[in-house]
Amino acid sequence: MSKNALTSLLGIDTPIIQAPMAGVSTPALAAAVSNAGGLGSLGVGAMNAEGARKVIRETRELTGRPFNINVFCHAPASADAAVEQAWTDWLAPVFAQYGATPPRKLSEIYTSFIVDEAMLRVFVEEKPAIVSFHFGLPSKEYIDALRNAGIKLIASATNVREAEQVVAAGMDAIVAQGLEAGGHRGIFDPQADDDKLGTFALTRLLASRFDVPVIAAGGIMDGAGIAAALALGAQAAQLGTAFVPCTETSIDEGFRRAILSDAAGRTTFTSAISGRKARSLVNKFTELGRDAQAPAIPAYPITYDAGKALHAAAKAKNEFGYGAQWAGQAAALARELPAAELMARLQAELQESIAGLQQYASRRSV
Repeated sequence: MSKNALTSLLGIDTPIIQAPMAGVSTPALAAAVSNAGGLGSLGVGAMNAEGARKVIRETRELTGRPFNINVFCHAPASADAAVEQAWTDWLAPVFAQYGATPPRKLSEIYTSFIVDEAMLRVFVEEKPAIVSFHFGLPSKEYIDALRNAGIKLIASATNVREAEQVVAAGMDAIVAQGLEAGGHRGIFDPQADDDKLGTFALTRLLASRFDVPVIAAGGIMDGAGIAAALALGAQAAQLGTAFVPCTETSIDEGFRRAILSDAAGRTTFTSAISGRKARSLVNKFTELGRDAQAPAIPAYPITYDAGKALHAAAKAKNEFGYGAQWAGQAAALARELPAAELMARLQAELQESIAGLQQYASRRSV
């Protein structure tokens, strides 16, 4: 397939981008995708600076191709001891089912990139080809530092207003994250109304309004979905859930079983696991979050401290239903393959879909 402005800019051969998927993606996965001509990605929002340096270097040992490093740009959490205590008290009976107790005190387990000077220094020193932002944007000072290091920059948007901010900040591309996407909703202000735009509507809105290349994300699982996104004006498609069951990911056996079973047919949004709205397979934790008696949920990522502890306690008793099983609406289309094989299938399906569209157009023109 011929290159477009975005694939040329990013140094990739095919318009397939693997979503960063913090806690799921690995150097092996990112490298395999990049080696196959796409853009592999690593989410380091849950790591400290030296952890990020380590995985950047590990990935470089596996590929000489460009790859993307993703960080979270959320507002740092505001702790509320009373809210946090009420939350852990409410969860205590669930912990007790697995012979455990909640953490005595919840902490802000992730540092937002917008205040993480150590992470910025690692990026400037290590110079990954691409850095992408989720939940918002860092300061102009940070953006300038990354640009001066020769790094290409991408940011996600869930509506036109956020995309306007992305363009004004000088990003090289916009990820149009539709409502169908798995994982955390990238909305800049989680307290604001969510336009709830689907991937296709959002992609078309952004592609028709801005000159900045658009990357469609959300519910895209195969070559036909990629072709549809390109037809709507995207210059690439970002797939996350499609890569979750790849053999190179770090998911546990419970998540792998679930996403390859009938459970993949149902997803829902929940804030109970992390403190911020995210799309997950329906599981014990998402159902727990639907309880009308649940108290106020602490801030993100403070809630995640309790969420991870509950998952660990249950998992120790062979119960995997309290994990962060992030997945998009079309999760039932997931395939368990090595990443290189999945990339080959996606590219073949994309070419087949494009050829089919061309044949249809040819018949219509006769």
